[in-house]
Amino acid sequence: MASKAASKFDVDKVIAQLLEVRGSLPGKLVNLAEGDIRELCIQARRIFLEQPILLELDAPLKVTGPMHGQFYDLLRMFEYGGFPPEANYLFLGNYVDIGKQSIETMCLLLAYKIKYPENIFLLRGGHECASINRLFGFYDECKRRYNFKLWKTFT
Repeated sequence: MASKAASKFDVDKVIAQLLEVRGSLPGKLVNLAEGDIRELCIQARRIFLEQPILLELDAPLKVTGPMHGQFYDLLRMFEYGGFPPEANYLFLGNYVDIGKQSIETMCLLLAYKIKYPENIFLLRGGHECASINRLFGFYDECKRRYNFKLWKTFT
């Protein structure tokens, strides 16, 4: 039986919330409900486990490097390259740390992965490792804005 949180979860609403800040000055935070963030992690994990470890992807495909919590750079990249599903993406990891908006960055990528699992592919980088992101800022951001348990959900 589906959990109460899962039955209320609306990935389109989460995407809309994250995209509301387009046009704002960089740095404006998006205050997502903790339950929605947890559900993003749970649903995205299911998709990752269903897909093969070795990805055989067809062109055209946009390959992108580290985002490192630069949420507004991610938004700008989608504006120039096209939002999923209009464009296909392969992200090479390192979504968190260093920048101030790792939570928003991860949430938008996970939300698009849930909504368009065959248009967006996310590889795990070194900064997605708990021992690394505990040192370089993601842990602190999760703890400051939400709590330790949310960081554990991500890692």
